[in-house]
Amino acid sequence: MSEKTQSYRVEISKDYLTFAAAHFVVYDGDKVEPLHGHNYRVRVVVEGPLDENRYVVNFVPLKRTMRRLVDALDHRMLLPLHSPVVSVREEGDSIIAEARERRYIFPRADVILLPLENTTVEQLAAYLCAQLRAELVAMGIQRLDVLEIGVEEIFGQWGVCRETW
Repeated sequence: MSEKTQSYRVEISKDYLTFAAAHFVVYDGDKVEPLHGHNYRVRVVVEGPLDENRYVVNFVPLKRTMRRLVDALDHRMLLPLHSPVVSVREEGDSIIAEARERRYIFPRADVILLPLENTTVEQLAAYLCAQLRAELVAMGIQRLDVLEIGVEEIFGQWGVCRETW
């Protein structure tokens, strides 16, 4: 008789895990798409063993943390700091972004500068994954197996970052 193996996961996909943001991405190596926006949705999957309370992770702090991380991106212009094509600099109370023949000037308060090469959904998922992981570690949660974040930019079109702990 074989031994039964169990694994556990929790998933969160709430109506409030959404953000509206503007961006543009670089594609085909050096082409830059026009500035546009999306109403993004975010979901979280956490896998791991059950703790002493029989949770993988408590939903309450997980939901609160994700809401705060997602809200920080809401109604902002998302710009990558490490793009080989997009240059970003601060000038007074403005952010200037230049990409090929395009030049944008944004109020500093409206911009989130992200430590990314491109503002694709895959990179946004990786950013949120790293942010959430740091928050979970700060909460003392260190025994998880997998952390996964999905970011949907339009219905049915997701970018996912799945990270082993």
